[in-house]
Amino acid sequence: MAFFLQAISLLMAQEQAPPFLDEQYQPWADSVLATLSPEERIAQLIMIPAYSNKDQVHVDSISGLVRKYGVGGIIFFQGGPVRQAHMINRFQEETKVPLMIGLDGEWGLRMRLDSTVRYPYQMALGGISDEGLLYDMGKEVARQAKRSGIHVNFAPVVDVNNNANNPVIGFRSFGEEKENVARKSLAYMTGMQDHGILASAKHFPGHGDTDADSHYSLPVLHFSKKRLQETELYPFQQLMDKGLGSIMVAHMQIPALDDTPELASTLSKPIVTDLLKEEMGYEGLVFTDALNMQAVAGFYPPGVVDVKALLAGNDMLLNTMNVPATIREVKNAMERGEISQEEIDQRVLKVLKAKAWLGLDSFQPVETDHLIADLNNPKAEFLSRKLTEASLTLLRNEDNILPVKGLENTKIASLSLGTSQITDFQKGLERYVPMDHFTFPQEGGMEAIYKLKQQLSDFQLILVGIHGLGIREGGNDFGISPEMSVLLRELMKNQAVVVSVFGNVYSLDKIPGLERASGLIAAYQETPLTQDLTAQLIFGAIGASGKLPVTVNGAFGIGDGLETAAGLRMAYTQPEGVGISTADLTGIDSLMQLAISEKAIPGGQILLAKGGKVFYHKAFGYHTYDSLQEVSADDLYDLASITKISTSLAAFMHLKGLGKFDENQTLGTYYPPARGTNKADLKYTDILTHQARLRSWIPFWMSTVRKNGSFKWYTMKSDSSRRFPVKVANNLYIHRKYDQKIYSEILESPLNPEPGYVYSDLSFILAPKVVEAITGEDFYDYLERNLYKPLGAGTLTFNPYKNYPLNRVVPTEEDTAFRKQLLHATVHDEGAAMLGGISGHAGLFGNANDLAKLMHLYLYDGNYARQQLIAPGVVSGYSRCVYCASGNYRGMGFDRPNKPGDPNGNAAPSAPASSFGHSGFTGTYTWIDPENEIVYIFLSNRVYPTRENRNIYRLNIRTNILEEVYQAMKKTAGQE
Repeated sequence: MAFFLQAISLLMAQEQAPPFLDEQYQPWADSVLATLSPEERIAQLIMIPAYSNKDQVHVDSISGLVRKYGVGGIIFFQGGPVRQAHMINRFQEETKVPLMIGLDGEWGLRMRLDSTVRYPYQMALGGISDEGLLYDMGKEVARQAKRSGIHVNFAPVVDVNNNANNPVIGFRSFGEEKENVARKSLAYMTGMQDHGILASAKHFPGHGDTDADSHYSLPVLHFSKKRLQETELYPFQQLMDKGLGSIMVAHMQIPALDDTPELASTLSKPIVTDLLKEEMGYEGLVFTDALNMQAVAGFYPPGVVDVKALLAGNDMLLNTMNVPATIREVKNAMERGEISQEEIDQRVLKVLKAKAWLGLDSFQPVETDHLIADLNNPKAEFLSRKLTEASLTLLRNEDNILPVKGLENTKIASLSLGTSQITDFQKGLERYVPMDHFTFPQEGGMEAIYKLKQQLSDFQLILVGIHGLGIREGGNDFGISPEMSVLLRELMKNQAVVVSVFGNVYSLDKIPGLERASGLIAAYQETPLTQDLTAQLIFGAIGASGKLPVTVNGAFGIGDGLETAAGLRMAYTQPEGVGISTADLTGIDSLMQLAISEKAIPGGQILLAKGGKVFYHKAFGYHTYDSLQEVSADDLYDLASITKISTSLAAFMHLKGLGKFDENQTLGTYYPPARGTNKADLKYTDILTHQARLRSWIPFWMSTVRKNGSFKWYTMKSDSSRRFPVKVANNLYIHRKYDQKIYSEILESPLNPEPGYVYSDLSFILAPKVVEAITGEDFYDYLERNLYKPLGAGTLTFNPYKNYPLNRVVPTEEDTAFRKQLLHATVHDEGAAMLGGISGHAGLFGNANDLAKLMHLYLYDGNYARQQLIAPGVVSGYSRCVYCASGNYRGMGFDRPNKPGDPNGNAAPSAPASSFGHSGFTGTYTWIDPENEIVYIFLSNRVYPTRENRNIYRLNIRTNILEEVYQAMKKTAGQE
């Protein structure tokens, strides 16, 4: 940024000529001019419109004009990049002199072309503090334009929009402050021209303070020349002085400059020649605005309007609608002595020199292979993300309500106004905390308002998104209905309301009382990305830094914009957001496809984060091999033994911080039933590192089954009752006191005769009872209150069948031995199932996103969202290796690399020795690397349809995926 500002300052101090005026381009221009007939020279000053979304008749008609008349250029409008490229290649092959191709790309090629990257509107960009980002945008737009065969981008819009009711500019302007408009325009222009694309500032001499649209009528500016010079002309002059390549003249009547009745500025010699070229000294290419717009076409027929524009001093005639008529009328004007051949030739030479600078002296066809992929590369998309993030403007933040804090104590709802569908904004909010979602369409009436008020009355915080707004006012308040305003006003009376406006910032003036909102975010436009980032801003994953570039009303003025810090909670970004190339992570997708094709897993979820930023979060495959239901990123998986570190260990560490648990104490210290048994003196340091001589497991379920396979009458029943209330699986219920038998069997079991490491479930099965004995509180309630709710980890739950539809829970095994059914939303582990699905060794379900929140708590040593949920030093202490010297590589509860660097080990070969995590029998895996700040979640149901499927181990999929990240990081480091 500092370098860019220095470069801009240097530019501001030095006047520059348009780049194509360099003498090196003169020889080619002279040589081409010598080959052209008088008619062909006139045609070089004509740019005709074309569309790549029209039929073959249209394409052939353009081809005919190119071949017959040799027009100088084509401006493309709506269509697609591949179709357009094919047209360009055809026309360039048919022309005598290479065509100059133009396009309106004010917010990138997406303004005209589908399948391309969309950048924010200029009004949004006007609120960004870092002009270096706009330079980068210009650079990237130039790359995309060149790749597409485009040479001139009719951008930036440098109009100073100081009229909120402007029907044609508005959101297309950088704002109402001339200096800001000039800085932003200069950055965008320089980025393009430094990388070989001609910029074109528009709409000269300034279309920002008009109340008519020149597409349909002739606006009149009743300003003095002094006012124009001080305001409207300022940014144009700034860009001209810095080498602006071209300029577009608007269709407006300006009596102070030319009082000819009903004469547009485009057709005015006093404006184009006297003011622009002579007084302001502009030497670059001068384009007319489209000559088929009613501001000029409504007064003069095709051909006549063109020659008038040429006589006014314009160089290129844009959107000429009748090429032969134009050539004929220009020749007639030459015969009348109104314009000379020499004047024509000088303008043609200027066009030809510009073509030489653009590389058209050695034209190459557009390569259509991989065109879409090249235009939509991840770096371009990441730039759009950065620009959008930097533009978000926080206008109200009463009592620092944002970012939202204290999730455990706040009942939150979301409400989308202007739509009847759940929005991307609401989906983005859901990633941070479970909440109820509501909608209110534009046509909603008073009855719906009353119902919503009742439904929302119990919520302490309502996050409102305003959607479906028109980008122009259009006489309908941007689509904001009176009912929407009434509902919002009623909610703000009694509740905390944060409003995010996804649309034209001038719409803020159409919502009475908006200044009384607890929080207010101007998001400028409605795209999935904008909604995503606004949700992240609300929860503090990203910060607010945008400033309002215009004055909306007395409450919201230019320069308004509060700042908040980033990094409170997990952010969601692209690999480029953490310094990794997306291209270097393609191996992850390949590994998952391999796992699915080899039937190691039916599907799965992967989440990867670095530095608190989720840079990879994808779902793959299906719930089962029947391929009926695709895995979604918010589906719940049976976490199996990850339960150990997510419940039992989590509770112990939390209690440790409170001084209520000490790993140097024994099981008997905390669990009275253990006293007097051979387990009483087992120290928790040994228990948690699996070297307390506990047996690995006990097949509890086998003691419930007779030899003929039926259940013993006092153990299981197919229907629930007072004596058999505990659900084990569908249509299977266990005796209400059977859990006591399980706990007793553990306490009565013999210890292993020899000391040493033996992985055991038994102490973790007892853990809920230990926690309840210490706290006097239900195990899950304790976890939810102290950890899961503050984290917003709502899907971390036991027995998901109670709260989630089955289609959101991924099934596990087809159990043919014990439960004789497909296990779906009930726990896979037999022992946990017999305990009603709640245990400390297995039974927890969740999705990758919520598990990642808990793992980030561990990564940052008990701190998340600036809440120290576990005392400092506890997690880092428990994750250290305790008995490495004796060959036990585990931490207390956590797994650690048993063979660092081993490609067949339990961790990625490049994972440092300090990393830690855990795996689960169902195919789950999580790993934390504190040195590189990495959190990795892998969720799958490898046990479907049977636990005998061990392909996931054979392929080593889980650790190989994390290794792909380390290799990508090494590539990045090698390029720096």
